[in-house]
Amino acid sequence: MTPIRVALVDDHALFRAGIRMLVDSQPDLEVVAEASDGREGVAAVRRTRPDVVLMDVRMPVQDGLAATAELLADAEPPRIVVLTTFDLDEAAARAIRHGASGFLLKDAEPEFLLQAIRTVHAGSAVIAAAATRALFAHLDTAGPAPAPPASYGRLTEREREIFALASRGLTNAEIAAGEYLSEATVKTHISRILAKLEVRDRVQLVVYAFDHGLA
Repeated sequence: MTPIRVALVDDHALFRAGIRMLVDSQPDLEVVAEASDGREGVAAVRRTRPDVVLMDVRMPVQDGLAATAELLADAEPPRIVVLTTFDLDEAAARAIRHGASGFLLKDAEPEFLLQAIRTVHAGSAVIAAAATRALFAHLDTAGPAPAPPASYGRLTEREREIFALASRGLTNAEIAAGEYLSEATVKTHISRILAKLEVRDRVQLVVYAFDHGLA
């Protein structure tokens, strides 16, 4: 099995060393690049083509927000998880709007960080249900929400129900338990919803819901 390739972009060498040791201790994960600021990070990611990037928000030279936006504009961007010391600060929320696949606190449990890398690589996203309200608060803008776009009209009634639950940050397991469905069925619904709405993952689904007054 080919390991998941990971890049670390953070200006604290000691933090990077600890994350590298943790990631490289797993047979299915491998650190392929490190960088100490956003500019170095962009160059390193484009050179090594990792699957997942752990991107610090605040760094010298170029911050993580600018680096994230630059990388996600590439034709084949990696999955990016922003790292922050706050529960969900404004910069992390902006990175999510730019297309990052979620955020992690720097003091997250080691096993949670490892699982987050695997989850993002599998095409899902890392956002805790408890953080969804905070995400909405950071994304809040004045004025009435626009009418739902045509893409939302392509969802079936059942898909709209699943969409509403997923947009609140519920996991597949939580949705399955509440709706008396199997997790496989929920996963199928989510995949179809993402395809119809043309959004990449569950984090972008939350952003979509908020932007169109569907949250």
